[in-house]
Amino acid sequence: MATLVLTTVGSIVGGPIGGAIGAVLGQQIDQRWLAPKRHGPRLGELGLQTSSYGQPLPKLFGRMRVAGTVIWATDLREQRHRTGGSKGRPRTTTYSYSASFAVALSARPVRAVHRIWADGKLLRGAAGDWKSETGFRLYLGGEGQAIDPLIASVEGIGETPAYRGLAYALFEDFQLADYGNRIPSLTFEVEADEGAVSLGAIAADLSAGAMEGDTSAALEGFAATGDSVRGVIETLARAMPISVRDDGTRLLITDIADAPVNLSADEIGASADGRRGDRMTIERGATTALPDEVAIVYYEPARDYQAGLQRARRGGPGRRVERIELPAALAVGRAKAAAERRLMDMWAARERTGVRLSWRHLALRPGQRARVGGGAAMRVTGWTLDRMVLDLKLAGMAGGNLGQSAAPGGGVLEPDRPHGPTRMALLDLPPLEATVSTVPHIWVAAAGTMPGWRRAALSYSLNGGTSWEDIGPTAAPAIMGTTDTILPPGAVALIDEVGTVDVTLANTDMILTGRDDAALINGANLAMIGAELIQFGRADPLGGRRYRLSRLLRGRRGTEPAMTSHAAGEGFTLIEAETLLPIELPAGAIGGRVDVMAIGVGDATPVMASATIGASALRPPPPVHLRMDAAVIRWTRRSRNGWSWIDGADAPLGEEAERYRLVIAPSVGNTRTVELSQPFYAYGAAERAADGAAEAPWLDVSVRQIGLGGASDAAIATLTV
Repeated sequence: MATLVLTTVGSIVGGPIGGAIGAVLGQQIDQRWLAPKRHGPRLGELGLQTSSYGQPLPKLFGRMRVAGTVIWATDLREQRHRTGGSKGRPRTTTYSYSASFAVALSARPVRAVHRIWADGKLLRGAAGDWKSETGFRLYLGGEGQAIDPLIASVEGIGETPAYRGLAYALFEDFQLADYGNRIPSLTFEVEADEGAVSLGAIAADLSAGAMEGDTSAALEGFAATGDSVRGVIETLARAMPISVRDDGTRLLITDIADAPVNLSADEIGASADGRRGDRMTIERGATTALPDEVAIVYYEPARDYQAGLQRARRGGPGRRVERIELPAALAVGRAKAAAERRLMDMWAARERTGVRLSWRHLALRPGQRARVGGGAAMRVTGWTLDRMVLDLKLAGMAGGNLGQSAAPGGGVLEPDRPHGPTRMALLDLPPLEATVSTVPHIWVAAAGTMPGWRRAALSYSLNGGTSWEDIGPTAAPAIMGTTDTILPPGAVALIDEVGTVDVTLANTDMILTGRDDAALINGANLAMIGAELIQFGRADPLGGRRYRLSRLLRGRRGTEPAMTSHAAGEGFTLIEAETLLPIELPAGAIGGRVDVMAIGVGDATPVMASATIGASALRPPPPVHLRMDAAVIRWTRRSRNGWSWIDGADAPLGEEAERYRLVIAPSVGNTRTVELSQPFYAYGAAERAADGAAEAPWLDVSVRQIGLGGASDAAIATLTV
């Protein structure tokens, strides 16, 4: 199209004699900035991140989602984290990796980068929040662009370009754990010009001012690629209602809706020899050469810039299809209207008319509209001046306004949920597995106050923060919250059908569900409130993030001593193995303090928590069934390795030796403390007399089992002599 139009410029400037010279001149201009190779932009070039030498970079206009080109990268950086090593839990070493790299975005300056996707998942949200940990710097592509300090530190200042005129993003220590320890394929929502951009502005920028335009046709975004400005403009002209014509010095892009030039019947039929020639020639093209369907492929901003397709059909079998790949962001209704207009224009252009006019109509240009003898408006497609006679070629045009009603495609949109700050709890848990621990542990549960939270990096200190040891990332997000009411005292033997407790969870994505008795027996719905482990059979939603828990099993895993010390506002954590991270601590740390620091991508400052190292996993649970039978005080031991129901057998000892500390305080007389290796003690008449307790009607008795990590909580009872 451009070659045809520019050829006419020579005829206008040099007249009939200079027409040939003008044609040559027009061809030279065409080769200079409208390259004759018509390789325009394509949709697929924007979908996959590349790093190949010679890869063309797009020039971005408006707001687009594009894949970048990696232009610089470091080797992967490896970090090691060691965990485990206790009995039944082998020491393991985990590795995490990060990388630093730069990604080119646009071969012309941009204004901003908004959302970023990594392997199709949001890495950065619309609010500028990050979903994974990384350093980030954006270079807008201005001519005063500075050298990046990281690239300069690696390559040397003298070897580091500033990439002026090239917009690019720099990622520093990008954490790769979420992406298989590799650099993911990144796509960026880039804002190059504020708001929609007109086709005239695109053409003027790409042609360095050799094309201009004042048109209402605009795109939300466009990525110009390929090896030809001509190819870009032709791609746009196929899909958008614009007209391209020359004014003698430059090409003009205008709306097709320009008022047509009226040509009366008396004006047509001019000839060079003064004789009256054919007034008008009319041709009609074959329908077999025309498509029955036009399909436009584009990007839909409302669907995170996923590829959309809108069709226009004439009816019939629809076997001939013209497919237009438009690498532009476009509203669905406008894409539908563009497909309809393209199809109608192609069929209307079957009607081709030729007229011969006087040289006085030299102002007409290809691309303008004309009306011959009061007929329908037609588009000027050809222009020849021979011996002062103007020979015009015209083609039919579609008329009327086109509707813009269309349904967008489906597709799965990546939810944009801010990461939010971290919430953390340190739990001193009794054994939760079939094996017993030999070293103390503190368990870390973490979640976020917003649903988008994923994880945080952890480190701990045993010396009050003087030094810290990294322990890697948190486990999967836990279900956490706080109690709104006080958990009342209860009993450990039966399901509590009366007591309830209300809890508020940390974020709206967390849910609690009830479980039946069989599931409870198998350990379902185990939760820690304060220092007590409970199980709940019902979880009734109260609205928002609140639940009422009932049908409670109390004092689980030997935590019944904590049943009477509850308060409102205590921490609530659902105990699930995949959401808990154990921190292995040295045996000498028992009784001391551990400080844990968490830093997530949504935390403005580190989140701190502290706990006393009580070593609950190393201490046996308190004995039960404390009683007196024929002057013999008896009890039943429990085991930190014996929570499963065993028919006809005692629970395993779970300790290196069986040891107890018994304290007898008679109502009258002296207190007696004894160390034992069996679960009974004869407190007969001789022992009572020695303690001055012969007349005592009752005894206050407590017994503790002594284990690897110290003594259990006491089993306490008042026994009648």
